[in-house]
Amino acid sequence: MIVEACVDSVESALAAERGGARRLELCDALFDGGTTPSAGMIAACRDRVSIPVFVIIRPRGGGFVYSEPELDVMRRDIAAARELGAHGVVIGVLCRDGGIDEQQTRSLVDAAGDLPVTFHRAFDFVPDPGEAMETIISAGITRILTSGGAPTAREGVATLASLVRQAGDRLVVMAGGGVREENVKAIVDGSGVHEVHVRLTRLTRGDGQPLRPGLKVRKALPDDEAAWEETDEARIRRFVSAIG
Repeated sequence: MIVEACVDSVESALAAERGGARRLELCDALFDGGTTPSAGMIAACRDRVSIPVFVIIRPRGGGFVYSEPELDVMRRDIAAARELGAHGVVIGVLCRDGGIDEQQTRSLVDAAGDLPVTFHRAFDFVPDPGEAMETIISAGITRILTSGGAPTAREGVATLASLVRQAGDRLVVMAGGGVREENVKAIVDGSGVHEVHVRLTRLTRGDGQPLRPGLKVRKALPDDEAAWEETDEARIRRFVSAIG
């Protein structure tokens, strides 16, 4: 059984390795579902851990339909991750109808070269998991991370089992999404997966004085899971005019 730990810092990477994880998915912004980590973070983790480091390639939070400039960023990030010694990359690109974007998936797999590529939980939003799996296999993906299309892997265990049977030895199905100490045995026994993806955090506080009460720099994420924030050109123009 392979435990892949999802981490966003060197400290978390080291803790996961010491705890027995056998692979890392390295991310930034896990509060937003995970985005591409910095070059410095990739290099620092590679220097300090001995287990494989897979780097998520996701230019922003929100939905999984990407523009050409965003895909260009993703290809560049894959090249950077390769240069920095990543052992694999993690991607997920959908079409507007919710299906797998096979063309762009192939282009990212090509950019990864000989690195193994995981398709992340964007898979859980496809309308037909069985059809999506065949598309992913044909595009050269080696692993999918999925909850079986359910809010948690425990709830999606029947679909996970079906995907494991369909994949055979062509693709690794890794269970993820709410996998915890108290439910992992039921998920593994019920689905037949041989890999699980976990976060398993504890609340941590940095050194230093307490921050000023009432003063916050964090902000809430949009309620719409597919939404994200972008700079509004019209507002910038109005602002510049207001101070000009």
